[in-house]
Amino acid sequence: MSFTAENETPLPRWSVADVHESFNARSFTDAMERAGSNVARLESLFETHNIRSIEPRTPNAQDGAAADAVIQAFNKTVDEQDVLISYIYATVSTDSRQEQAQGLLSEMEDLDARISPLLARLADWVASLDANALKQVSDEAREHLGPLLRLQDRAIHQMSEAEEGLYAELGTTGSSAWGRLQSDLTSQLSVDVHLPTGTKTMPMAAVRGLATDNDLEVRKAAYEAEMRAWPTVAVACAAAMNSIKGEANTVNKRRQWKAPIDASLYSNSVSNATFTAMQSAISASLPDFRRWMRVKAQLHGDTNGLSWWNLFAPLHISPGAISWDEGISLVKGAFSSYSDRLAQLVDRSIDEQWLDAEPREGKTGGAFCMSFVDDRSLVLLNWSGSVDSAQTTAHELGHAYHNTQLAHRTPLQKRLPMALAETASIFCETLVVEDGLSRMQGDERLALLDVNLIGASQVVVDIHSRFLFETEVFARRQRRTLGVSEFNEIMLQAQSDAYGDGLDQSTRHPHMWVLKPHYYGSHFYNWPYTYGLLFGLGLYAKYQSNPDHFRENYDTVLSRAGMDTAEELGQAFGIDVTDVAFWTSSLDVLRARMLDYEKLAQKHL
Repeated sequence: MSFTAENETPLPRWSVADVHESFNARSFTDAMERAGSNVARLESLFETHNIRSIEPRTPNAQDGAAADAVIQAFNKTVDEQDVLISYIYATVSTDSRQEQAQGLLSEMEDLDARISPLLARLADWVASLDANALKQVSDEAREHLGPLLRLQDRAIHQMSEAEEGLYAELGTTGSSAWGRLQSDLTSQLSVDVHLPTGTKTMPMAAVRGLATDNDLEVRKAAYEAEMRAWPTVAVACAAAMNSIKGEANTVNKRRQWKAPIDASLYSNSVSNATFTAMQSAISASLPDFRRWMRVKAQLHGDTNGLSWWNLFAPLHISPGAISWDEGISLVKGAFSSYSDRLAQLVDRSIDEQWLDAEPREGKTGGAFCMSFVDDRSLVLLNWSGSVDSAQTTAHELGHAYHNTQLAHRTPLQKRLPMALAETASIFCETLVVEDGLSRMQGDERLALLDVNLIGASQVVVDIHSRFLFETEVFARRQRRTLGVSEFNEIMLQAQSDAYGDGLDQSTRHPHMWVLKPHYYGSHFYNWPYTYGLLFGLGLYAKYQSNPDHFRENYDTVLSRAGMDTAEELGQAFGIDVTDVAFWTSSLDVLRARMLDYEKLAQKHL
């Protein structure tokens, strides 16, 4: 436990000791041994039933029995393995210097590398037999039809069995290892921050948190510290980026993807028509966001667009820092407006020690939620005492609520695409915002709108810059490796194109590619957050129009997020996500908040 301030409630740290007391506990070592044995048995089962690409045929009863056996075994193996990975990562993500945990995570990655080619083989086998035909002779195939249809579509974008197996094996010493390097370097980095009260050495997660400080000089000091710190690890991170994106280009070509974004769309169960519609609406909204940023800039005394260090700055009329207890109370109150069950999740997450909220050296920056045992989650936060931190808490607890609805699903059924995984989190975040706006007027309302629009601008505008950056990196990486200065140049251009005159261009952040872990994991990781925000706003509109009907269907639809496409999930709520008009209507909600903001801000300009 660590204290936010004197006499305040300690910031929570999660505990996983009820599952295994330690890495040296007999239960843990037994589980690790069992994980290896399970994978070996699964490999043997795939060989016994010849689960791989075969001559197409109409499936028979024997194929049905094979499908039942293989799907059941696959789910059991992955289920136990996921718990182990989460247990180990609970330490790695909060203390990257813990070498035993890092070694154990590497062992699990090696096992996962043996699972990946089996999934590829299952995709080939299902495609050979046809998933719809297979469901006629297999109960498990019928229960897993959605995931099997997705695997069937994947089969045409797979390399040979030998190549997929080799790629999975090499990945542990390739892209996965490079990603770990970036995570370790950035999580262990500290820097001297020249604060008004004196110089202080701080971990980067805490330095990043100063972006929301009330004091302009503190925010500028943090920005300047970042400008000094990130270049010290940029060369190594550039090597990681080159290796990861170069590997992806090679594999995407062999898998016959026309462009890297196509692979991302497939993995998110989003069609090109849906993505194009969303992007069109986003591009049309950028002038509105820039206008809002210029208004915010005036409130902070900026004359040439918003300075980077003021992107997250609270207004001088903001209530200032809030305590952990106040933040949790705010979230729970908003959740209770929807349902008692959602509100009770907040209490449960605290009582059962799901949360780790304290920023500290060696801890991963940002926030995430990962499923753990049964319907339990682990939620990592870096609490900074801001209203934004409270909204982030609501967002991550939304993921935790989603996990409670997925608990009865099998691993194959709950392999959530990122775009659909954001459904519950954005909806819960919207509950907090709308609850506050319904009660507030004047400066109090302006302060909340400020926090909300800061977040929305990041998800729409900044993520658009990340999309532009990654698109250009992939294109250039096809020709050559890129140096630090070239990565910086691409990032600056992407920020210029996205932010325009809403941002003081002289304060752009060239090193954002160094610190964002998303570039070093899944490719085009970020656009699904934009999808989630805008889809979540559309969902909230549906909830408002008919709350009882919405509640009746919401949990069921959440539980199917790993089984249905984005278009099918939208249809379940009466939404056509291929229509630009839907995305425009969601952005109109944000436009209305910007206009409200501008009116409320007039007396302060």
